Amino acid sequence: MEIIQKESGSKGKFIAMDNGIQAGMMTYSIAGEDKIIIDHTEVSPAYNGKGVGKKLVVAGVEFARRNNIKILPLCPFARGVFARNKDLRDVLV
Repeated sequence: MEIIQKESGSKGKFIAMDNGIQAGMMTYSIAGEDKIIIDHTEVSPAYNGKGVGKKLVVAGVEFARRNNIKILPLCPFARGVFARNKDLRDVLV
């Protein structure tokens, strides 16, 4: 599984690709110089229960750590991942 990040203007996304097939996507908005807001996470039905959504959130966390920014997870799925994984919470607003 490969996670690709794309940004355009004040929006961005992480896309999970599995052998050329889009398995999932997480979108975010850039909120100033030090914060992103996770808006939405979706996983293709064929990939439900395979950890794709969590991999997308972890990619966002790694991006935030590298760039010294914080994350505000408005997406219910992303909020749940943070609630269940204490080791990811250092990037929360």
